[in-house]
Amino acid sequence: MSSRYTDIYQQWQDDPDTHWTNAARDITWFRPPERIFDADQGVYGRWFVGGLCNICYNCVDRHIAAGRGQDPAIIFDSAMTGISQVFSFDAVLQEVTAIAAVMRNLGIEKGDRVVIYMPMVPEAVFSMLACARLGAIHSVVFGGFAAQELASRLDSAGAKLVVTASCGLEPGRVVAYKPLLDGAIELARTKPANCLILQREQLSADLDPDRGEHDFAELAAVQRAAKTRVDCVPMASTDPLYILYTSGTTGKPKGVVRDTGGHMVALHWSMRNIYGLQAGDISWTASDIGWVVGHSYIVYGPLLAGVVTVLFEGKPVGTPDAGTFWRVVERYGVNVLFTAPTAIRAIRRDDPNGRLAGGRNLSSLRTLFLAGERADPETLHWAATLLGIPVIDNWWQTETGWPIAANPMGLGPLPVKPGSPTVPMPGFTVAVLDDSGHRTSPDALGNLAIRLPLPPGCLTTYWEADDLFHEACLSEFPGYYKTADAGRIDEDGYVFVMARTDDIINCAGHRLSTGALEEVCACHPDVAECAVVGVADPIKGQVPCGFLVLKSGTMRGGPDVCQDVIDLVRQRIGAVAAFRKVVIVAKLPKTRSGKILRATIQKIADRQSWSMPATIEDPATLQAVAVALREDVYVSKKQ
Repeated sequence: MSSRYTDIYQQWQDDPDTHWTNAARDITWFRPPERIFDADQGVYGRWFVGGLCNICYNCVDRHIAAGRGQDPAIIFDSAMTGISQVFSFDAVLQEVTAIAAVMRNLGIEKGDRVVIYMPMVPEAVFSMLACARLGAIHSVVFGGFAAQELASRLDSAGAKLVVTASCGLEPGRVVAYKPLLDGAIELARTKPANCLILQREQLSADLDPDRGEHDFAELAAVQRAAKTRVDCVPMASTDPLYILYTSGTTGKPKGVVRDTGGHMVALHWSMRNIYGLQAGDISWTASDIGWVVGHSYIVYGPLLAGVVTVLFEGKPVGTPDAGTFWRVVERYGVNVLFTAPTAIRAIRRDDPNGRLAGGRNLSSLRTLFLAGERADPETLHWAATLLGIPVIDNWWQTETGWPIAANPMGLGPLPVKPGSPTVPMPGFTVAVLDDSGHRTSPDALGNLAIRLPLPPGCLTTYWEADDLFHEACLSEFPGYYKTADAGRIDEDGYVFVMARTDDIINCAGHRLSTGALEEVCACHPDVAECAVVGVADPIKGQVPCGFLVLKSGTMRGGPDVCQDVIDLVRQRIGAVAAFRKVVIVAKLPKTRSGKILRATIQKIADRQSWSMPATIEDPATLQAVAVALREDVYVSKKQ
């Protein structure tokens, strides 16, 4: 199958207005846009100016109007409780309308902000859509975030309502949300007028109506029984849909603002052209709605395209084992799976031979997409061999909302180059710039930047902080958006994202990418996953230090594996890497979205002061790193 990518990308370059005009025809508009792009509005321009629309209408109502009301829309699978539910578009509309009526009765109107602090349950998705139906701006905060972090988001957003649950479920423990919410409200300057609380049977919460605390299910049931009607509020294309605070925020949170019209157009285009999905297909994005990938590809993208979306409460391992993903794929006939590379590495660590996939019928699965953390070639190769399907990396950010670079399966796949998310998508012109802002030579490592204007679907600004957005993202390289990722572009136009710019190691004047070093480390047959950081060195400035997690059942001794990995790096990158220090750890410190906390590891290694990141998945992993750095560093004696 030949790819139409080159033609489509060239058409976009030649006439971007026509490209996006055609894409916008897939969306139902209450009033069509007057202008496709207005460069004089907003920080860098605004998309589909003058258009009126509503994303809840496009996700739900229009499919019902087209006769698909009885078709499945959402499949809920909880590995934590054993519950499985299928919601048709009619059922989704009923639930969303009831919740919207509850919110409206609590005074929520267009432009009000609602913080959603929920586990991965259907009510979380219904609440997002209910906000969109009313024109309220939702801000989803990952369930279980610390009280201080939640408080900072309540203050920044000026939240009028909080939607939460009594608890969340993690492997081996129940996380009480109500005490965290109470602590956040006590700390916050902005006190939400009301809180809707979903009671879960694993742990209920005491509610105080005098403090505006209401039982979510009880109020929704009243509105459901009354069949209360709530029409979709017409929204300007440029009106905010949501605020999503970037992970790892310190000080004043940075709230990424997503608009309504451009977001819909970009996501719908990506579902068909990047992910190769059509109405009625089954898509499973194994992430959390607290992250951007959950917003884009658990909730809005699939529902916009009429694709069945799987909502999963569980983990890739431990609920109960490393075969959970394959159970879900088989049970629901998943066509496209999208997850983070760290999830596949965790499965590979616990089940290196893929035994748990062997007895499953995975014939429905067409493609595995990976994003969120660099997909190293070894992980891609292992998954592709196990599943016998294309494994596709794609590169994007919270700020962009959809892939900057990908292999567009819907346009016809391009050849895969392991380690590359392939090529820029229409809308994105990617350049590699040196620190002075000049373009580098082909294959040279530099700063990855995107020429302005950013396409539809990207952030329009930070919430109530245009100046901060301009300073942080647009000022360093005039005319470009700074991704803060480092990488290169080869002679075929393939993008290679090698590290965050602050993860580049400067070793005796040589710029080393952590991604390139990790790629070699991961090739060792006993290594399940790894991280490399630059640590201070009195002579070279910085030298790399590797952190290895070994596969389950590995028989060889740790020092032997460490020396093997050091030798591999010397063979493939050279002595210039000065790679002589390796530490074996049981787990790598990561955020809940799967990103390795390299900056914090580096501070621990350099004995600098550090604080516990708000987004960390397991705080004990950082303490284990500190102990290992004191007691278990393997240093090669070879020169």
